[in-house]
Amino acid sequence: MFSRIVTSALFAGFCAGLIAALLQLVFVQPVLLHAELYEGGDLVHFGAEAVSAHPDLPAFDPVRDGLSILFSALIYVGYALILVAAMAMAADRGVTINARTGLIWGIAAFVSFHFAPALSLPPEVPGVAAADLGDRQIWWWATVAATGVGLALIAFGRGWPTWGLAVLLLLAPHIVGAPHPDAFAGPVPPEIAALFAARALGVGFAAWALLGLFAGYFWHRESANA
Repeated sequence: MFSRIVTSALFAGFCAGLIAALLQLVFVQPVLLHAELYEGGDLVHFGAEAVSAHPDLPAFDPVRDGLSILFSALIYVGYALILVAAMAMAADRGVTINARTGLIWGIAAFVSFHFAPALSLPPEVPGVAAADLGDRQIWWWATVAATGVGLALIAFGRGWPTWGLAVLLLLAPHIVGAPHPDAFAGPVPPEIAALFAARALGVGFAAWALLGLFAGYFWHRESANA
């Protein structure tokens, strides 16, 4: 069992991580680098001498971008270990795990790790005002846990009391509210901030969907071989 989890997670995580890294380089990194120019003062969004023309961004950097690709692959291997371990527990209880059902698991994981936290604490560009990092991390992890348990209760629970508890878990983090600063400020244009948040979520959705698909496929294959 343990060897199947590790093997499936390594293959699934590395494949999904490489694709996620490429998507980030194409869609997310240019927006992030553009925002950093406003943070550093190279571009100005407002004021008497506003300069906000689209700049020439740095080209591909083998060291910076190569390390980004490597770390993305490693991060998604970690995600895959969590996802495949959950799949293994479900498989022991008779749940069918394959590439098709794995895709559903991946989308559910995206909702837990990306979409639900972003409802109250969206992805942020550099330079924006933000609440205490520790408070945000605590809220983020609590939201991920509550959302994951809530979705599991909806998928595998029985009866309205269980489903009612699931709805409460899904709503609770947002009713409590995410930590936010007392005042909002930042040099980055809101259009860039909105584009960054949208692309970060879009890439996250694609990466998690592929991770679930790969995890389900490799788990099914490893189980068949065993």
